[in-house]
Amino acid sequence: TLFGATHFGIPVSTTHTITGAIMGVGARKRLSAVKWGVTRKIFWAWILTLPISALIGAFMYIVFNNLNIN
Repeated sequence: TLFGATHFGIPVSTTHTITGAIMGVGARKRLSAVKWGVTRKIFWAWILTLPISALIGAFMYIVFNNLNIN
């Protein structure tokens, strides 16, 4: 994750870095040491955060833009 983001110039938070490092170290020790169910949930949270936040932001913009408070 970190290498891919760095390659494409995408900023990465410390949370992403630490989580990726923990998974990487666990996988390096032995693959069964990683809780893949938790890893899957983290991965989907990373993928879905941006589009869901954008949708919420767009919705809030439309709502507040149409209030017409003078």
